[in-house]
Amino acid sequence: MTVIGAVSAANLSGEANTRYLWNSRYNGRCSKSNSTDSNHLAFRCSALAGHRLTSPSRHNAGARPRKNVTTLQVVCMDYPRPELDNTSNFLEAAYLSSSFRTSSRPKVPLKVVIAGAGLAGLSTAKYLADAGHQPILLEARDVLGGKVAAWKDDDGDWYETGLHIFFGAYPNIQNLFGELGINDRLQWKEHSMIFAMPNKPGEFSRFDFPEALPAPLNGIWAILKNNEMLTWAEKVKFAIGLLPAMVGGQDYVQAQDSLSVKEWMRKQGIPNRVTDEVFIAMSKALNFINPDELSMQCILIALNRFLQEKHGSKMAFLDGNPPERLCMPIVEHIQSLGGQVQLNSRIQKINVNSDGTVKYFTLSNGSEIKGDAYVISTPVDILKLILPEEWKEIPYFGKLEKLVGVPVINVHIWFDRKLKNTYDHLLFSRSSLLSVYADMSVTCKEYYDPNRSMLELVFAPAKDWVSRSDSEIIEATMKELTRLFPDEIAADQSKAKILKYKVVKTPRSVYKTVPNCEPCRPLQRSPVEGFYLAGDYTKQKYLASMEGAVLSGKLCAQAIVQDYNLLLARAERNMPVEATLT
Repeated sequence: MTVIGAVSAANLSGEANTRYLWNSRYNGRCSKSNSTDSNHLAFRCSALAGHRLTSPSRHNAGARPRKNVTTLQVVCMDYPRPELDNTSNFLEAAYLSSSFRTSSRPKVPLKVVIAGAGLAGLSTAKYLADAGHQPILLEARDVLGGKVAAWKDDDGDWYETGLHIFFGAYPNIQNLFGELGINDRLQWKEHSMIFAMPNKPGEFSRFDFPEALPAPLNGIWAILKNNEMLTWAEKVKFAIGLLPAMVGGQDYVQAQDSLSVKEWMRKQGIPNRVTDEVFIAMSKALNFINPDELSMQCILIALNRFLQEKHGSKMAFLDGNPPERLCMPIVEHIQSLGGQVQLNSRIQKINVNSDGTVKYFTLSNGSEIKGDAYVISTPVDILKLILPEEWKEIPYFGKLEKLVGVPVINVHIWFDRKLKNTYDHLLFSRSSLLSVYADMSVTCKEYYDPNRSMLELVFAPAKDWVSRSDSEIIEATMKELTRLFPDEIAADQSKAKILKYKVVKTPRSVYKTVPNCEPCRPLQRSPVEGFYLAGDYTKQKYLASMEGAVLSGKLCAQAIVQDYNLLLARAERNMPVEATLT
């Protein structure tokens, strides 16, 4: 899933604006206790960089100390990590991870240049290092994470590219956390999905998955017990409409890529109200677009994961900002095995040999980076900008034109008080402008504040809003929030006051999962010898999500390991004569 699972992408402009209101009430708060307590990790030897990465102190993220405030009691409770380790998908992912660690050590490690330090690039580098190779991971910006990047403002508060949720149905992500020894950094919430009720402002409807029942019975029970969103007649018609997917399996699911969600619902005779009540919210959460645009294959894949795995739809929040709490442990692992990670290293050009293979990467500072293999793990839109002219007629690359990033906006609003009409969970707004949201001052340890709420909201679809001013976006967001918090928020701020806000715009986020784009998704191994791709848009079964990004990196690393002899022979052929003689 995207928003509710890796949601949003790198801010291509790298900019976000802050606006302060009611500063006199805000200035008394303390900054984070660990804002200056950090050590520095120098990258391993590199003739190209010398950039240094700041690593936070290793103590657990926690609540920030406050002075001169009256503490409000806030109830928030995390749940134990669910039993995921014995599921077939988890074991399959674990086996793939172990294949890198147990593979024969290369007699000559490959030097693999990887452009893009989002989760796909980090995953590629991590698993290549596990296999004994030497990745050089290049990141254009001064922050790790790509679609999970985050920044700290002058007050010590973090703002993120997107609202990131980790599902039980993400086996490669869950394995990655375990391999890094950071399982305790996931804050698991109760097994529920909670939807706002637009026709009943301030009220919510829940789908609660009982722990006592196995899948798919727990999901069926959750649906049957909810009588606020769908009538029994609508549930029956929806169930009948889903029968072909249950019987036809994966072949049927793949065939539905030609239909939008709305078209499929109509074809199956499912009432429009089912789409309006459930699948508008689900479509926006999955891919930031409405059901009339989203491929039905995307919905069916998500439903399959959630209904076939007992804890598949169970959600967890990361306990702090993603660059430090998730990305840095991966970097440290890569460096411990001899790999390199370099920030502020933007790729400007892919230079090719006369036979069409990669000669070297040129960076924006003029540096040339050579390797035995090359990987582009940037968003697909960036890849298309730097694609060599010589490759554009190759069908493998030509199909990429259909894959286009979808715009999304992530909004953060800090209020002067603790909002009460919320949960310690992800919430589906069912708003025409908003997708999902959460009170991060409750759901996340590092962002915890007992006296003031910070709402993080995904503004989608955003195509008509991404070019508008931040103030217009905040004004529209506040109007929507009056329906979610009718007793606490007014559009004119006569109730809760905005202390400050951040708006992060991503003009091109995850690829837009529209009908008939599945055949355009490329395999990780390209037809150009020694050149590979990683990213959630590449061919893997988890579509546009954090899980998809991590799996794509593993599959990319696997392809390179499988091609070792070919790549080594190519490197030896290209070796200068004087080097061969010595």
